[in-house]
Amino acid sequence: MKTYSDYGITLPHGAAGEVRTTCPECSSHRKKSSEKCLAVNIDKKTWFCHHCGYAGRLNSAGSDSCPASEYRKPSYKKSNLPQNVIEWFQKRGIPESILTLNEIGYGNSFKDKKGIQFPYRKGGVVVNIKHRSRDKDFRQEKSAEKCFYRFDEIAKCNGDTLIVCEGEIDALSFQTAGFEMATSIPDGAPSPGAKNFNSKFDFLKSAESIFSHYQKVILAVDNDAPGKIAESELARRIGAEKCYRVKYPQGCKDANEVLVKHGSQALTDLVDYAIPYPVEGLLSPVCFEQEVLALYDNGQNRGFSTGWDTLDEYYSIKPGEMTIVTGIPGSGKSNFVDALMVNLLNSQGWAFAVFSPENWPVERHIQTILEKVELKPFAKHGRYTKRISREDVQEVLKIIDAHFHFIVPKEDLLTVETILEKARIAIFRHGVKGVVIDPWNELDHLYEGKTEAQYLSEKLTKIRRFARLNAVHVWVVAHPKNLSKELDGAYRPPTMYEISGGAHWRNKADNGICVHRPDYQNPITEILIQKIRFKEVGKVGATRLRYCADTGTYSDAEDRTENN
Repeated sequence: MKTYSDYGITLPHGAAGEVRTTCPECSSHRKKSSEKCLAVNIDKKTWFCHHCGYAGRLNSAGSDSCPASEYRKPSYKKSNLPQNVIEWFQKRGIPESILTLNEIGYGNSFKDKKGIQFPYRKGGVVVNIKHRSRDKDFRQEKSAEKCFYRFDEIAKCNGDTLIVCEGEIDALSFQTAGFEMATSIPDGAPSPGAKNFNSKFDFLKSAESIFSHYQKVILAVDNDAPGKIAESELARRIGAEKCYRVKYPQGCKDANEVLVKHGSQALTDLVDYAIPYPVEGLLSPVCFEQEVLALYDNGQNRGFSTGWDTLDEYYSIKPGEMTIVTGIPGSGKSNFVDALMVNLLNSQGWAFAVFSPENWPVERHIQTILEKVELKPFAKHGRYTKRISREDVQEVLKIIDAHFHFIVPKEDLLTVETILEKARIAIFRHGVKGVVIDPWNELDHLYEGKTEAQYLSEKLTKIRRFARLNAVHVWVVAHPKNLSKELDGAYRPPTMYEISGGAHWRNKADNGICVHRPDYQNPITEILIQKIRFKEVGKVGATRLRYCADTGTYSDAEDRTENN
C-alpha cells in the first residue's frame, strides 16, 4: 500500500488536518528550497503545491495518486497591447505597469472581433483565459479550470486581508491602489431569480486552504442585485464571521467606478472602513442597514414552497431555521423528509448534506431518492410495470451526485459536532442549503455529567445556531419516547413534548411537524404542524397528503383539517 512517502512527500509525525511541507516536484529546484509550498490535507488525502501546481490524491485504499488536473490548459502567449487599449485602461484608472505585471493581452478572442485577455494562472501555469470585448461580451476557454483570478498571488497570503471582487478590472483597481491581495470570482454574479447557481461557485473548492490563512475577507462585489446574491453566497460558504462588506460612495456600483471618480484613497477608505458581515450574536445595527431597508421595501419573505399546495398554507422552508420532525415508528418520517428534499431540488435547485444512518448502506438511500426524482419504482417486482430503466438510473444518478452529499463519518463517535463539521465542509464545497439529521437517536450522546434536558438544550441550540450562521435549513428527525393509543386502539399522533428529552424539543425548534399514518394500508398521511415560530413561515394546523408506496412519494389529498 502506497503512502505519502512513496510520492516524496514528507510529513511531520502525527500530522493531522491540513499541514504545509516542501514539494517533491519543485522545491529542490528553487532558491527557496525550504519554503513549505505544498498543502497536504490529511483528512481528504489530497495535496496541492501553491508554486508549481503539483496535485494528487491517495484513494480510499491509500494506493494511488490521481492526475493533477482533468481540465484542458489553454496556450497563452501575451501579445503587446494596442495603444488604444492601454489608453482605455488608463481612463479607468489602471496604469500600464499593472497591465504588464498581470500579463494582460489582446487578440482574436471572438470569431468576429478582438478582445482583452485576462490570463488565470495557478501553480505558475495559465489554466484559463477570460476574454472581454469592448462591447462587454465575455467568454472563457472551453473545458478549462475555473479558479480565482490572480490565484498564485493570493495563495502567497502576504497579509491578513483578502479582497474578493466580482470582476478582473475591480481586482486590478485595488491592486492599483496598493492592495496586492485582491482577486475576482471567475464567472460573475448569479442573476436574480436564478435557482441553481451552485456550479458558479465550484472554483471555491481549489481555494479551500487559502481562506484558512486570511483573518479578514472583504467582499467588494458590485452594488446591485446580482452582486448581493454573490456576496451572500460567498459569506455563507467562506464563513460570515470572517467576511466584511464595503459601502460604496453615492453613484458608484463597483471598485473601478470608485477609483475613476474618487481616486485610490477612496479605495483605501473602502478597505479601512469595511463593515463586518452580519453574524448572529454580534448585533451592530449599521451592519443590518441593507437588510432593514429591504424589509421596509419588500416586507418579510415567506419561505420556499414544500411542493404540496395543501401543506404550503401551513409550512414553508426558510433558510436559517430548524424543523423537528416526529411521528410513530413506520409512519413515514424519513420518506417525507426525502420527498421534501426532492421537491426543493426540483423547484429551487437546492443541495443537501444528509446524515441518515437508518437508511444505510448509502446505495439503499440513493435508491429511494431515485424513485422520488423519477417517479417510478426502482425494485424489480412482478406488480411493477413501469420500473426505472437502467439508462434513467444512470442519468438521475448524475443529478443526485450534484445535489445530495451523504455524511458517513469514519469516526467511532457520531456526535452532533461531527455531523455539523461535515455539513460545514459540504456548505463550502457544494453550496448545501439543507441539512438532515435522521434520526436523533442514532447519534452518540455524551452527557458528561449533564442531565438529558441540559444536554438536549445545549445541542439543539448549537444546531439552530448552525442553521442561522450558515443560512441553511436543518431537519432533525426524532422518535417519540412514549406512544399513546386512542379509545379505538389506534396510536395517537405524538406531540413534540413526547420526544425523549421533553419540552426542549418544542422550545428550541423553529418549526415542528408530526407525520402520522397509523393505518399502514391507508395511503392518507396526516401532516400536523405543531409549531411555527415566525408567522411569515406558516401557521399551526394540519393537512393530508396521499402516500404512494411504489415510489415513496406524496401528493396533495383532497380534504384537510385545520386547528385554529
